[in-house]
Amino acid sequence: MAAVHPDHHHHQTPSSSSTTAASSYMTCRRETFTVWMKSLVFHGNGCTVFDSSGAIVYRIDNYDKKSGGSEVYLMDLRGKVLFSVRRKKLGPFRRWSGYRWSGSRVMEERPLFDVRRYCNILKRDVVCHVSLGTGKARACGYTIQGLAGKLEFKLTDSHGGLVAEVRKKQLSSGLVLGEDVLSLVVEPQTDHSLVMALVTVYGIMADKI
Repeated sequence: MAAVHPDHHHHQTPSSSSTTAASSYMTCRRETFTVWMKSLVFHGNGCTVFDSSGAIVYRIDNYDKKSGGSEVYLMDLRGKVLFSVRRKKLGPFRRWSGYRWSGSRVMEERPLFDVRRYCNILKRDVVCHVSLGTGKARACGYTIQGLAGKLEFKLTDSHGGLVAEVRKKQLSSGLVLGEDVLSLVVEPQTDHSLVMALVTVYGIMADKI
């Protein structure tokens, strides 16, 4: 497959089309995706995501030799950018910002979400707080909870309710597949493209993307 290099030099002003873009990826029931931590591009880092029928719905092809790079793009099968994730370092802390795209342009100048990781030296737990929204009133929308060095994690809302979960993929026979094949379970009424953008952030943290 030919390499896809997204055009990320143009921006557009905020638009109500962001709501339409999100609704096309909204779950109406619990949905399960398979995340294969391999890029479709030879020698590229990234992952490929399949829906329950086996069709490819998302892909990440990272051409940067350094894991994560400065910016990573979440695309659909055809290479259309849905989100870009940028890594920023603020003193000793790191923050990951996600921008929703429309066509070949970022929808808004401000990120749709920011992820901050809270480190606990004495524990192996990974806890991240996700703030959502592009306006001035940004609130903690989600919490990511996982284990250091592992790709599995849970995504919960501000009330502690489960939004999505990434875990090792298990076949109906009970066989658990390798570390690079995962199941992503997304609860109803959830934008699964946004969830996959957060999976992208977690994959960067784990040096897998």
